[in-house]
Amino acid sequence: MKKRAGALFAGAMAFLVWLLCAAVLLGMFYPADPGQPASRSRGAILLLSFTVVYGLMTRVYGGFEVGRQKSRTIAFSMALVLLFSDLTAHLFLCVMDYALLHQGRFVYEHPLHLAGAYLIQLVLTAGLAWAGNRLFFRVARPLDCVMIVKAGGRHEEWDRKVALFRKQYNVRKIIFSRDPDVFRQIDGADAVFIYDLTEEERSRFVEYCFRKQKDLYYSVEPSDALMSGGRQVFFDDTAMIRVPAEKIGGPAAVLKRAMDILLSCLGLIVSSPLLLGAALAIRLEDGGPVLYRQQRATLGGRAFTIVKLRSMRQDAGEDHTSAAENDPRITRTGRFLRRYRIDELPQLWNVVKGDMSLVGPRPEMLENAERYTRELPQFSYRLRVRAGITGLAQVYGRYNTTPRDKLILDLLYIERFSLWLDIRILLRTLLVLLAPGRSTEGFPPPEE
Repeated sequence: MKKRAGALFAGAMAFLVWLLCAAVLLGMFYPADPGQPASRSRGAILLLSFTVVYGLMTRVYGGFEVGRQKSRTIAFSMALVLLFSDLTAHLFLCVMDYALLHQGRFVYEHPLHLAGAYLIQLVLTAGLAWAGNRLFFRVARPLDCVMIVKAGGRHEEWDRKVALFRKQYNVRKIIFSRDPDVFRQIDGADAVFIYDLTEEERSRFVEYCFRKQKDLYYSVEPSDALMSGGRQVFFDDTAMIRVPAEKIGGPAAVLKRAMDILLSCLGLIVSSPLLLGAALAIRLEDGGPVLYRQQRATLGGRAFTIVKLRSMRQDAGEDHTSAAENDPRITRTGRFLRRYRIDELPQLWNVVKGDMSLVGPRPEMLENAERYTRELPQFSYRLRVRAGITGLAQVYGRYNTTPRDKLILDLLYIERFSLWLDIRILLRTLLVLLAPGRSTEGFPPPEE
Protein backbone atom coordinates (compact mmCIF):
# COMPACT_ATOMS: atom_id res chain seq x y z
CA MET A 1 0.00 0.00 0.00
CA LYS A 2 2.86 2.36 0.86
CA LYS A 3 4.50 1.74 -2.50
CA ARG A 4 1.27 2.24 -4.45
CA ALA A 5 0.42 5.49 -2.67
CA GLY A 6 3.91 6.84 -3.33
CA ALA A 7 3.83 5.88 -7.01
CA LEU A 8 0.41 7.49 -7.51
CA PHE A 9 1.51 10.69 -5.79
CA ALA A 10 4.75 10.89 -7.82
CA GLY A 11 2.84 10.29 -11.07
CA ALA A 12 0.29 12.98 -10.23
CA MET A 13 3.04 15.49 -9.42
CA ALA A 14 4.88 14.73 -12.66
CA PHE A 15 1.69 15.26 -14.68
CA LEU A 16 0.95 18.52 -12.85
CA VAL A 17 4.43 19.87 -13.60
CA TRP A 18 4.15 19.01 -17.31
CA LEU A 19 0.70 20.67 -17.43
CA LEU A 20 1.90 23.86 -15.73
CA CYS A 21 5.07 24.15 -17.84
CA ALA A 22 3.13 23.61 -21.08
CA ALA A 23 0.55 26.19 -19.96
CA VAL A 24 3.29 28.76 -19.27
CA LEU A 25 4.79 28.28 -22.75
CA LEU A 26 1.38 28.44 -24.44
CA GLY A 27 0.47 31.51 -22.43
CA MET A 28 3.55 33.33 -23.72
CA PHE A 29 3.08 32.46 -27.40
CA TYR A 30 -0.59 31.65 -27.98
CA PRO A 31 -2.26 34.63 -29.69
CA ALA A 32 -5.02 36.74 -28.23
CA ASP A 33 -7.57 35.33 -30.70
CA PRO A 34 -7.38 31.54 -30.26
CA GLY A 35 -10.52 31.02 -32.36
CA GLN A 36 -8.69 31.55 -35.66
CA PRO A 37 -7.72 28.31 -37.50
CA ALA A 38 -4.12 29.49 -37.82
CA SER A 39 -4.03 30.17 -34.10
CA ARG A 40 -5.27 26.68 -33.27
CA SER A 41 -2.62 25.15 -35.56
CA ARG A 42 0.15 27.19 -33.98
CA GLY A 43 -0.99 26.22 -30.49
CA ALA A 44 -1.21 22.53 -31.44
CA ILE A 45 2.30 22.54 -32.98
CA LEU A 46 3.73 24.31 -29.96
CA LEU A 47 2.11 21.88 -27.49
CA LEU A 48 2.92 18.74 -29.50
CA SER A 49 6.60 19.58 -30.07
CA PHE A 50 7.03 20.61 -26.43
CA THR A 51 5.43 17.37 -25.19
CA VAL A 52 7.45 15.06 -27.47
CA VAL A 53 10.81 16.59 -26.56
CA TYR A 54 9.78 16.84 -22.90
CA GLY A 55 9.08 13.11 -22.91
CA LEU A 56 12.39 12.25 -24.58
CA MET A 57 14.42 14.47 -22.27
CA THR A 58 12.79 13.05 -19.15
CA ARG A 59 13.98 9.63 -20.37
CA VAL A 60 17.49 11.06 -20.33
CA TYR A 61 17.53 13.25 -17.22
CA GLY A 62 14.82 11.65 -15.13
CA GLY A 63 12.62 14.72 -15.14
CA PHE A 64 10.35 15.52 -12.23
CA GLU A 65 10.86 12.45 -10.05
CA VAL A 66 9.86 13.19 -6.48
CA GLY A 67 10.81 10.36 -4.18
CA ARG A 68 13.61 9.28 -6.51
CA GLN A 69 15.77 12.38 -6.67
CA LYS A 70 16.61 15.05 -4.16
CA SER A 71 15.02 18.46 -4.70
CA ARG A 72 18.22 20.10 -5.91
CA THR A 73 18.87 17.33 -8.43
CA ILE A 74 15.28 17.57 -9.73
CA ALA A 75 15.74 21.32 -10.22
CA PHE A 76 18.94 20.85 -12.24
CA SER A 77 17.44 18.00 -14.26
CA MET A 78 14.31 19.98 -15.08
CA ALA A 79 16.42 23.00 -16.07
CA LEU A 80 17.89 20.91 -18.90
CA VAL A 81 14.62 19.12 -19.76
CA LEU A 82 12.81 22.44 -20.14
CA LEU A 83 15.70 24.11 -21.97
CA PHE A 84 15.67 21.51 -24.75
CA SER A 85 11.85 21.33 -24.80
CA ASP A 86 11.28 25.08 -24.96
CA LEU A 87 13.96 25.72 -27.57
CA THR A 88 12.66 22.93 -29.82
CA ALA A 89 9.00 23.97 -29.48
CA HIS A 90 9.90 27.60 -30.18
CA LEU A 91 11.95 26.62 -33.23
CA PHE A 92 9.03 24.59 -34.62
CA LEU A 93 6.76 27.59 -34.09
CA CYS A 94 9.16 29.88 -35.96
CA VAL A 95 9.42 27.41 -38.85
CA MET A 96 5.63 27.15 -39.05
CA ASP A 97 5.26 30.93 -39.05
CA TYR A 98 7.85 31.12 -41.84
CA ALA A 99 5.03 30.45 -44.33
CA LEU A 100 1.97 31.13 -42.20
CA LEU A 101 2.66 34.66 -40.98
CA HIS A 102 5.87 36.00 -42.52
CA GLN A 103 5.45 35.21 -46.24
CA GLY A 104 8.55 33.06 -46.62
CA ARG A 105 10.79 35.06 -44.29
CA PHE A 106 12.27 33.33 -41.22
CA VAL A 107 11.83 35.33 -38.02
CA TYR A 108 13.11 34.20 -34.62
CA GLU A 109 10.05 35.37 -32.75
CA HIS A 110 10.00 37.00 -29.34
CA PRO A 111 13.16 35.56 -27.72
CA LEU A 112 12.40 37.55 -24.56
CA HIS A 113 9.03 35.78 -24.27
CA LEU A 114 10.88 32.47 -24.49
CA ALA A 115 13.33 33.53 -21.78
CA GLY A 116 10.45 34.72 -19.58
CA ALA A 117 8.56 31.44 -19.98
CA TYR A 118 11.71 29.48 -19.13
CA LEU A 119 12.39 31.47 -15.96
CA ILE A 120 8.79 31.04 -14.76
CA GLN A 121 9.03 27.29 -15.44
CA LEU A 122 12.27 27.06 -13.45
CA VAL A 123 10.73 28.79 -10.44
CA LEU A 124 7.65 26.56 -10.62
CA THR A 125 9.58 23.31 -10.89
CA ALA A 126 12.07 24.21 -8.14
CA GLY A 127 9.27 25.12 -5.74
CA LEU A 128 7.19 22.06 -6.58
CA ALA A 129 10.24 19.79 -6.28
CA TRP A 130 10.86 20.98 -2.74
CA ALA A 131 7.18 20.76 -1.75
CA GLY A 132 6.66 17.49 -3.63
CA ASN A 133 9.49 15.68 -1.85
CA ARG A 134 8.27 16.84 1.54
CA LEU A 135 4.75 15.63 0.80
CA PHE A 136 5.95 12.40 -0.85
CA PHE A 137 7.67 11.19 2.29
CA ARG A 138 4.55 11.86 4.29
CA VAL A 139 2.46 9.81 1.88
CA ALA A 140 5.04 7.04 1.34
CA ARG A 141 6.67 6.01 4.58
CA PRO A 142 10.07 4.26 4.36
CA LEU A 143 10.04 0.53 3.67
CA ASP A 144 11.11 -1.77 6.48
CA CYS A 145 14.22 -3.59 5.25
CA VAL A 146 16.79 -6.11 6.35
CA MET A 147 20.34 -6.34 5.02
CA ILE A 148 21.95 -9.75 4.61
CA VAL A 149 25.75 -9.76 4.58
CA LYS A 150 28.60 -12.23 4.70
CA ALA A 151 29.92 -13.06 8.16
CA GLY A 152 33.31 -11.41 8.66
CA GLY A 153 32.96 -9.36 5.45
CA ARG A 154 33.37 -5.60 5.15
CA HIS A 155 30.01 -3.96 4.60
CA GLU A 156 30.40 -0.59 6.36
CA GLU A 157 30.60 1.36 3.10
CA TRP A 158 27.45 -0.30 1.78
CA ASP A 159 25.67 0.47 5.08
CA ARG A 160 26.65 4.13 4.67
CA LYS A 161 25.33 4.31 1.10
CA VAL A 162 21.97 2.77 1.95
CA ALA A 163 21.71 5.09 4.96
CA LEU A 164 21.77 8.05 2.55
CA PHE A 165 18.29 6.92 1.45
CA ARG A 166 16.81 6.46 4.92
CA LYS A 167 13.70 8.40 3.90
CA GLN A 168 12.92 5.56 1.50
CA TYR A 169 14.49 2.55 3.18
CA ASN A 170 14.60 1.88 6.90
CA VAL A 171 17.17 -0.89 7.44
CA ARG A 172 16.03 -2.19 10.80
CA LYS A 173 18.51 -5.04 11.02
CA ILE A 174 21.79 -6.23 9.52
CA ILE A 175 21.98 -10.00 9.65
CA PHE A 176 24.58 -12.58 8.63
CA SER A 177 23.71 -14.99 5.84
CA ARG A 178 24.17 -18.07 8.05
CA ASP A 179 22.13 -16.73 10.95
CA PRO A 180 19.41 -19.29 11.82
CA ASP A 181 16.92 -16.42 12.18
CA VAL A 182 17.56 -14.99 8.68
CA PHE A 183 14.41 -16.32 6.95
CA ARG A 184 12.12 -15.16 9.76
CA GLN A 185 13.64 -11.68 9.44
CA ILE A 186 12.97 -11.71 5.68
CA ASP A 187 9.33 -12.69 6.30
CA GLY A 188 8.79 -9.57 8.40
CA ALA A 189 10.44 -7.14 5.96
CA ASP A 190 9.12 -5.17 2.97
CA ALA A 191 12.44 -5.32 1.09
CA VAL A 192 15.74 -7.18 1.37
CA PHE A 193 19.29 -5.98 0.61
CA ILE A 194 21.91 -8.62 -0.20
CA TYR A 195 25.57 -7.62 -0.24
CA ASP A 196 28.74 -9.49 -1.16
CA LEU A 197 27.47 -13.08 -0.84
CA THR A 198 28.70 -16.14 -2.69
CA GLU A 199 26.77 -17.10 -5.82
CA GLU A 200 25.27 -20.12 -4.06
CA GLU A 201 24.10 -18.08 -1.07
CA ARG A 202 22.72 -15.32 -3.23
CA SER A 203 20.71 -17.80 -5.34
CA ARG A 204 19.19 -19.25 -2.20
CA PHE A 205 17.98 -15.85 -0.97
CA VAL A 206 16.85 -14.70 -4.43
CA GLU A 207 14.59 -17.75 -4.75
CA TYR A 208 13.22 -17.30 -1.24
CA CYS A 209 12.46 -13.58 -1.76
CA PHE A 210 10.79 -14.40 -5.08
CA ARG A 211 8.62 -17.02 -3.41
CA LYS A 212 7.69 -14.66 -0.57
CA GLN A 213 7.15 -11.70 -2.96
CA LYS A 214 9.74 -9.46 -1.31
CA ASP A 215 11.46 -6.60 -3.10
CA LEU A 216 15.11 -7.51 -3.51
CA TYR A 217 18.28 -5.44 -4.04
CA TYR A 218 21.62 -7.18 -4.45
CA SER A 219 25.10 -5.88 -5.21
CA VAL A 220 26.34 -6.27 -8.78
CA GLU A 221 29.43 -8.40 -9.33
CA PRO A 222 31.70 -8.08 -12.39
CA SER A 223 30.29 -11.39 -13.67
CA ASP A 224 26.76 -9.92 -13.50
CA ALA A 225 27.89 -6.95 -15.60
CA LEU A 226 29.49 -9.26 -18.18
CA MET A 227 26.20 -11.12 -18.59
CA SER A 228 23.98 -8.04 -18.65
CA GLY A 229 24.14 -7.70 -22.43
CA GLY A 230 22.80 -11.22 -23.02
CA ARG A 231 19.77 -11.86 -25.22
CA GLN A 232 17.21 -14.63 -24.95
CA VAL A 233 17.31 -17.21 -27.77
CA PHE A 234 15.49 -20.49 -28.33
CA PHE A 235 16.87 -23.80 -29.58
CA ASP A 236 13.68 -25.70 -30.34
CA ASP A 237 11.91 -25.70 -26.96
CA THR A 238 15.00 -24.81 -24.90
CA ALA A 239 15.60 -21.19 -23.81
CA MET A 240 19.18 -19.98 -23.60
CA ILE A 241 20.98 -16.67 -23.12
CA ARG A 242 23.37 -15.56 -25.88
CA VAL A 243 26.19 -13.22 -24.88
CA PRO A 244 27.90 -12.03 -28.11
CA ALA A 245 31.68 -11.73 -28.10
CA GLU A 246 31.82 -8.55 -30.23
CA LYS A 247 30.16 -5.67 -28.43
CA ILE A 248 30.66 -2.73 -30.79
CA GLY A 249 30.97 -3.65 -34.46
CA GLY A 250 29.34 -3.40 -37.87
CA PRO A 251 27.18 -0.37 -38.76
CA ALA A 252 26.96 0.69 -35.11
CA ALA A 253 30.76 1.08 -34.93
CA VAL A 254 30.79 3.16 -38.14
CA LEU A 255 28.01 5.42 -36.88
CA LYS A 256 29.68 5.78 -33.48
CA ARG A 257 32.95 6.84 -35.13
CA ALA A 258 31.14 9.29 -37.41
CA MET A 259 29.36 10.81 -34.41
CA ASP A 260 32.68 11.07 -32.58
CA ILE A 261 34.37 12.97 -35.42
CA LEU A 262 31.42 15.29 -36.10
CA LEU A 263 30.74 16.24 -32.46
CA SER A 264 34.43 16.53 -31.56
CA CYS A 265 35.16 18.93 -34.43
CA LEU A 266 32.08 20.96 -33.52
CA GLY A 267 33.13 20.92 -29.84
CA LEU A 268 36.63 22.17 -30.65
CA ILE A 269 35.21 25.05 -32.70
CA VAL A 270 32.61 26.08 -30.12
CA SER A 271 34.97 25.76 -27.14
CA SER A 272 37.92 27.53 -28.76
CA PRO A 273 37.33 30.86 -26.90
CA LEU A 274 37.11 28.92 -23.61
CA LEU A 275 40.31 27.02 -24.42
CA LEU A 276 42.13 30.27 -25.21
CA GLY A 277 40.95 31.86 -21.95
CA ALA A 278 41.98 28.80 -19.93
CA ALA A 279 45.38 28.71 -21.63
CA LEU A 280 45.96 32.37 -20.76
CA ALA A 281 44.96 31.79 -17.10
CA ILE A 282 47.34 28.80 -16.78
CA ARG A 283 50.20 30.77 -18.30
CA LEU A 284 49.62 33.82 -16.10
CA GLU A 285 49.50 31.80 -12.87
CA ASP A 286 52.95 30.17 -13.00
CA GLY A 287 54.36 30.72 -16.50
CA GLY A 288 54.47 26.99 -17.18
CA PRO A 289 53.28 24.96 -20.18
CA VAL A 290 49.58 25.04 -21.00
CA LEU A 291 49.17 21.41 -22.04
CA TYR A 292 49.89 18.24 -20.12
CA ARG A 293 50.65 14.95 -21.87
CA GLN A 294 50.62 11.47 -20.43
CA GLN A 295 50.64 7.88 -21.66
CA ARG A 296 47.31 6.08 -21.29
CA ALA A 297 45.83 2.77 -22.52
CA THR A 298 43.02 2.43 -25.07
CA LEU A 299 41.51 -0.21 -27.39
CA GLY A 300 43.49 -3.45 -27.33
CA GLY A 301 45.87 -2.13 -24.67
CA ARG A 302 47.56 0.25 -27.12
CA ALA A 303 49.32 3.15 -25.41
CA PHE A 304 48.63 6.67 -26.64
CA THR A 305 49.42 10.21 -25.50
CA ILE A 306 46.47 11.93 -23.88
CA VAL A 307 46.34 15.75 -24.00
CA LYS A 308 44.81 17.85 -21.22
CA LEU A 309 45.02 21.42 -19.98
CA ARG A 310 47.58 21.44 -17.17
CA SER A 311 45.84 21.69 -13.81
CA MET A 312 48.78 20.78 -11.51
CA ARG A 313 52.11 22.33 -10.65
CA GLN A 314 54.85 21.94 -13.24
CA ASP A 315 56.76 19.39 -11.12
CA ALA A 316 53.68 17.24 -10.46
CA GLY A 317 54.36 15.07 -13.52
CA GLU A 318 57.28 13.47 -11.68
CA ASP A 319 54.84 11.90 -9.22
CA HIS A 320 53.09 9.12 -11.14
CA THR A 321 49.99 8.98 -8.93
CA SER A 322 46.42 9.96 -9.70
CA ALA A 323 45.10 13.19 -8.28
CA ALA A 324 43.20 12.95 -5.02
CA GLU A 325 40.41 15.17 -3.75
CA ASN A 326 41.91 18.44 -2.41
CA ASP A 327 45.30 17.40 -3.83
CA PRO A 328 47.90 20.11 -2.94
CA ARG A 329 49.54 19.66 -6.36
CA ILE A 330 46.49 21.22 -8.07
CA THR A 331 46.84 24.92 -8.87
CA ARG A 332 44.15 27.52 -8.21
CA THR A 333 43.35 27.75 -11.93
CA GLY A 334 43.50 23.97 -12.18
CA ARG A 335 40.96 23.53 -9.39
CA PHE A 336 38.44 25.58 -11.37
CA LEU A 337 39.25 23.78 -14.63
CA ARG A 338 38.87 20.36 -13.03
CA ARG A 339 35.65 21.28 -11.26
CA TYR A 340 33.92 22.05 -14.56
CA ARG A 341 35.89 19.45 -16.61
CA ILE A 342 37.36 22.21 -18.79
CA ASP A 343 40.79 20.55 -18.55
CA GLU A 344 39.37 17.61 -20.54
CA LEU A 345 38.49 19.66 -23.64
CA PRO A 346 41.78 19.07 -25.53
CA GLN A 347 40.93 15.36 -25.52
CA LEU A 348 38.47 16.15 -28.30
CA TRP A 349 41.59 16.13 -30.51
CA ASN A 350 42.40 12.63 -29.24
CA VAL A 351 38.89 11.64 -30.35
CA VAL A 352 39.40 13.11 -33.84
CA LYS A 353 42.71 11.20 -34.15
CA GLY A 354 41.00 7.94 -33.21
CA ASP A 355 42.77 7.33 -29.90
CA MET A 356 39.56 7.86 -27.95
CA SER A 357 35.80 8.00 -28.31
CA LEU A 358 33.43 10.54 -26.81
CA VAL A 359 31.84 7.77 -24.71
CA GLY A 360 33.72 4.84 -23.25
CA PRO A 361 35.75 3.75 -20.20
CA ARG A 362 38.13 6.46 -18.99
CA PRO A 363 41.75 5.72 -20.00
CA GLU A 364 43.85 4.89 -16.96
CA MET A 365 47.52 5.69 -16.45
CA LEU A 366 49.59 2.67 -17.51
CA GLU A 367 50.83 2.13 -13.95
CA ASN A 368 47.28 2.16 -12.56
CA ALA A 369 45.99 -0.13 -15.31
CA GLU A 370 48.62 -2.74 -14.48
CA ARG A 371 47.90 -2.55 -10.75
CA TYR A 372 44.11 -2.70 -11.14
CA THR A 373 44.41 -5.68 -13.50
CA ARG A 374 46.43 -7.57 -10.88
CA GLU A 375 43.76 -6.83 -8.27
CA LEU A 376 40.75 -7.19 -10.61
CA PRO A 377 41.47 -9.50 -13.58
CA GLN A 378 38.28 -8.32 -15.33
CA PHE A 379 39.79 -4.82 -15.55
CA SER A 380 41.48 -5.76 -18.82
CA TYR A 381 38.02 -6.28 -20.42
CA ARG A 382 37.64 -2.49 -20.55
CA LEU A 383 40.24 -2.48 -23.34
CA ARG A 384 37.81 -4.17 -25.74
CA VAL A 385 36.56 -0.71 -26.70
CA ARG A 386 38.16 2.71 -27.21
CA ALA A 387 38.72 4.78 -24.12
CA GLY A 388 36.28 7.65 -23.73
CA ILE A 389 36.04 11.20 -22.43
CA THR A 390 32.83 10.41 -20.54
CA GLY A 391 30.95 7.24 -19.66
CA LEU A 392 28.64 5.60 -17.15
CA ALA A 393 31.36 5.75 -14.48
CA GLN A 394 31.69 9.52 -14.98
CA VAL A 395 27.93 10.17 -15.05
CA TYR A 396 26.87 7.94 -12.15
CA GLY A 397 30.13 7.63 -10.23
CA ARG A 398 31.80 10.07 -7.89
CA TYR A 399 35.39 11.21 -7.51
CA ASN A 400 36.02 8.64 -4.78
CA THR A 401 34.11 5.75 -6.41
CA THR A 402 36.24 2.62 -5.99
CA PRO A 403 38.04 1.09 -9.00
CA ARG A 404 35.86 -2.01 -8.62
CA ASP A 405 32.61 -0.03 -8.82
CA LYS A 406 33.92 2.00 -11.77
CA LEU A 407 34.86 -1.27 -13.48
CA ILE A 408 31.31 -2.58 -13.05
CA LEU A 409 29.87 0.60 -14.58
CA ASP A 410 32.30 0.37 -17.51
CA LEU A 411 31.43 -3.29 -18.11
CA LEU A 412 27.71 -2.47 -18.01
CA TYR A 413 28.30 0.16 -20.71
CA ILE A 414 30.27 -2.23 -22.92
CA GLU A 415 27.70 -5.01 -22.60
CA ARG A 416 24.68 -2.76 -23.16
CA PHE A 417 26.17 -0.51 -25.84
CA SER A 418 23.85 1.27 -28.24
CA LEU A 419 23.99 4.63 -30.00
CA TRP A 420 21.00 5.75 -27.94
CA LEU A 421 22.95 4.91 -24.76
CA ASP A 422 25.86 7.03 -26.04
CA ILE A 423 23.51 9.95 -26.70
CA ARG A 424 21.95 9.61 -23.25
CA ILE A 425 25.37 9.57 -21.57
CA LEU A 426 26.48 12.66 -23.52
CA LEU A 427 23.33 14.52 -22.52
CA ARG A 428 23.61 13.41 -18.89
CA THR A 429 27.18 14.68 -18.85
CA LEU A 430 25.67 18.17 -19.16
CA LEU A 431 23.94 17.55 -15.83
CA VAL A 432 27.28 16.59 -14.25
CA LEU A 433 28.76 19.86 -15.53
CA LEU A 434 25.75 21.85 -14.31
CA ALA A 435 25.89 20.38 -10.80
CA PRO A 436 29.50 19.21 -10.32
CA GLY A 437 29.97 16.70 -7.52
CA ARG A 438 26.24 16.52 -6.70
CA SER A 439 24.43 15.67 -9.92
CA THR A 440 24.23 11.95 -9.28
CA GLU A 441 22.87 12.33 -5.78
CA GLY A 442 19.46 10.74 -5.89
CA PHE A 443 17.25 7.95 -4.77
CA PRO A 444 17.06 4.45 -6.24
CA PRO A 445 14.32 3.71 -8.80
CA PRO A 446 10.76 4.13 -7.55
CA GLU A 447 8.75 1.25 -6.17
CA GLU A 448 6.13 -0.09 -8.55
